[in-house]
Amino acid sequence: MVEPSSSPQDAFQAETPAQKRALSYSNTIYQLFVSVMNEKLPADRIVGEYFRTHKKHGSKDRRVIRESLFALFRWWGWLKKIHTSEQQDTSWFACLSLVAELEAHKWPQFSDAWREFANQSPEFNLSPATQALVSVSDRCAYLNQQFANISFCDTELLPEWFWLLAEVDNSDKQAIIEAMCSRPPIWGRAQTITQQQLIASLANDEITAVANEYFDDAVSLGHKSVNFNAITAYQRGELEIQDLGSQVIGQICAPKADEKWWDTCSGAGGKTLQLRSLMLRQGSSAQGSIVSSDIRRKPLEELTKRAKRAGFNGITTAPWKSEALPVNANAFDGVLVDAPCSCTGTWRRNPDMRWLDDQSVVTDKHALQLDILTRSANAVKSQGQLVYATCSLSPIENEQVVNAFLAANTEFELQTLTHPFTGEQTQMLSIWPHEADTDGMFVAKMKKH
Repeated sequence: MVEPSSSPQDAFQAETPAQKRALSYSNTIYQLFVSVMNEKLPADRIVGEYFRTHKKHGSKDRRVIRESLFALFRWWGWLKKIHTSEQQDTSWFACLSLVAELEAHKWPQFSDAWREFANQSPEFNLSPATQALVSVSDRCAYLNQQFANISFCDTELLPEWFWLLAEVDNSDKQAIIEAMCSRPPIWGRAQTITQQQLIASLANDEITAVANEYFDDAVSLGHKSVNFNAITAYQRGELEIQDLGSQVIGQICAPKADEKWWDTCSGAGGKTLQLRSLMLRQGSSAQGSIVSSDIRRKPLEELTKRAKRAGFNGITTAPWKSEALPVNANAFDGVLVDAPCSCTGTWRRNPDMRWLDDQSVVTDKHALQLDILTRSANAVKSQGQLVYATCSLSPIENEQVVNAFLAANTEFELQTLTHPFTGEQTQMLSIWPHEADTDGMFVAKMKKH
């Protein structure tokens, strides 16, 4: 863990218990913030490691620390104009108080203390918002009111290179910014029971779930943190956590009950499990099967555990060991290539990544993605389906990869898809975060002659 350059207790005197705790929280949040920025590792990982080694923090402590930290990243496009030093100085406390205001955090005793520390400098004269800050535009107006010498605009909340590489229509920018600066719900999927059975089971565990209007096996679990290991449906494999945007991919694959599929970059197997679930929904005696591959063994071991928990048969693993296919050529009715990508579509869940990465995270992967897609296509049999997917929002990783593949592999033809949320007909489907409160995704489906 990177140590802060100075402790706030050295420069700021706490006069009340709330101020003392506010200083302590600040010190921890600053350590975590600096660690994320310096080590360029996901904030989730660094925070998780911190809490595992610092058991002293109760649930309220963890909430203040975690939510303040992630809010800093969510609004960093603006806050970096305010906190330009490398110290826990008044500008740092200004940022802490501002994120509490921007997100209406429910710990005013601490946010008030941070504001008081910030206002010790003549540079700041921060005051609470006089009305609820509902939209990004509301928040932008509030900041512009607080700082006469600094100008803030909405598009700064995503890095400049994103706008260059994502090719967003001006008419969509505001909606995308709003989505990227809000937290999506936890999306779940009914795996071995019906949607309504899952909702009833979750209600018994005092978890409110709402049926999704687009997919009959998807549910929203709201925004509160949930200890899933204590949830009966999760323990039984009846519930899997999977973002709604990710669920689109399996729905586009639409595997038949007796088909043989290969998930080429399966990771821990969220989409493999979805494919098998979709097969079994067509009849419990579904004879189809899925082979899952990845270059990493640990995720495949996790997939095996998840499949066992769900009671699923028909799933096997075949790790990539070399450049050669880990499966037979021309053997599969369907091949899913969920390619490694920049993950720009998941930025609302991981707001730190938009500031840790640069445009090379998008531009450097095209060749790898095309290579994986080309290799994997060899496993598709005649009349079989090839599905290419990413959680990227850039054409460089999406349309350009598919077009390059099709130009070199004329035996494949794009299929027309229906956008599940808008009904639009398209041959290359992009799911944007604002369309159904999801992560961003891309998918294209091709058929082999």
